Amino acid sequence: MLRPIEPADHAWVLELNERFVDVLSAMDQARLDYLLERADGAFVIEHEGQRAGFVLTFAPGVDYDSTYYRWFSERFADFRYLDRVVLDDSFQRLGLASRAYAELEAGTGPQRPMTLEVNVDPPNHASLAFHAGRGYVEVARVGNAGKQVALMRLAGETVGSGG
Repeated sequence: MLRPIEPADHAWVLELNERFVDVLSAMDQARLDYLLERADGAFVIEHEGQRAGFVLTFAPGVDYDSTYYRWFSERFADFRYLDRVVLDDSFQRLGLASRAYAELEAGTGPQRPMTLEVNVDPPNHASLAFHAGRGYVEVARVGNAGKQVALMRLAGETVGSGG
């Protein structure tokens, strides 16, 4: 279901990211190259032979300029930061996100839990419910009124216990 992003996928990844830019950060080819050089996981989500979405994850210790990634880096010795998971509209509600998460989480374990952020102001109720249902817990909130995110970690370790 997950396969590495290849150069032939770049234009498609950029177009899909642009369709959801209101909930993601913008990305051009230079930014995609920057992310791919640092990511520990850069995957296309495939369904029945078609590209359905993509995922980017980061391990600790890389020079990645994400504020949220840095927050986790300053507090935990080991984790896997889920930067973005994007599904094309036509592939949503098929369980693909759950399957992609299961694959990613299986490769991490309790000593290297998945971490991520979810918008709480304005709220992304569907994402908050999805992550709570998978066992993610809020470890902090950052931002201001009108733009605030919950920093979440797959349950199993408390803030500060990893470093």
